[in-house]
Amino acid sequence: MSALARELNPGAWQTLPYRTTKAGEEVVSRFAFVRVWAANAVERRGEEPRTEWLIIEWPQDTEAPTDYWLSNLPEDSESEHLARLARLRWTIELDYRQLKGELGLDHYEGRSYPGFHHHCALVTCAHAFLTLERLSPKVRRPD
Repeated sequence: MSALARELNPGAWQTLPYRTTKAGEEVVSRFAFVRVWAANAVERRGEEPRTEWLIIEWPQDTEAPTDYWLSNLPEDSESEHLARLARLRWTIELDYRQLKGELGLDHYEGRSYPGFHHHCALVTCAHAFLTLERLSPKVRRPD
């Protein structure tokens, strides 16, 4: 994929914000968005050909692209939206790590689907509660 990125027209690269810091500053990087054919679906599963977004990140100060993502979002999706969603993966990884490490998502030892479903539901509710607490301003609790 690095060869594809190097062959792209310089005009294909856009400097876009992908995250806003707590201080309100936008973090930016260079991205290219290319429509590609999803070969796996055609070759292995015999599905009709479809195109997807190949999102390439190549920061200005690096010698080669650093990240690649595939997205099945519609063709008219905005570039900034695609970039923000692609870079959101790290936040999802952190949430998953918290679900497993602190909240016990991986501690279920039962043998039934309903039990597993209940366990996942409770862990997810606990994660949502902790996320809301972390994001809400510190308000003095009533006495």
